Amino acid sequence: MTFHVGLTGGIASGKSTVAELLAAHGAVIIDSDRLAREVVEPGTAGLAAVVDRFGTGVLAADGSLDRAALGRIVFADPSARADLEAIVHPLVRARAAGLAASAPAGAVVVQMIPLLVETGQAGNFDQVVVVDVEPAVQLDRLQQRDGFSPEEAAARVVAQAPRELRLRAADVVIDNSGSPEQLADAVERLWSDWHRPDQQE
Repeated sequence: MTFHVGLTGGIASGKSTVAELLAAHGAVIIDSDRLAREVVEPGTAGLAAVVDRFGTGVLAADGSLDRAALGRIVFADPSARADLEAIVHPLVRARAAGLAASAPAGAVVVQMIPLLVETGQAGNFDQVVVVDVEPAVQLDRLQQRDGFSPEEAAARVVAQAPRELRLRAADVVIDNSGSPEQLADAVERLWSDWHRPDQQE
């Protein structure tokens, strides 16, 4: 029987690293961020809808989506962000559902969804895994990794659900405030737990 896992966490918490570690163990990974890029590629209905709502100023010279320009709009305006999510989220969910349905029987299918809690999807999975770090770590990583100013980093953190809400929705919490080795050990323990006989019933 296929085991469906929702993987989430705050921005810069280490979700992608956890997904890579799970993939190395054999999990089928469905990355909602990647799907969100695919559904607004040039020539898609998704991109046409985004341009219809936000104007041609969100397009790069080659006709692709200028993510930085769009980000400046939606992270400064909650109603604009809601409009964008109303366009993109249904397209992403439809594509993710198709990929999950095509996974081999008995697979562990891990859907990495940054806004899993915000979009009310926690109940759609056999288990919800939350990757967790202190907010100060998120802010530091965003500034180091993405070159954001402190204000830009803070805007992205507060645009997501409060940490407490994510933790409340979690069946499993992976603390990623330690070393890479500690994270790998935590993921290995989780993978082993999923393959206990009582988890396969």
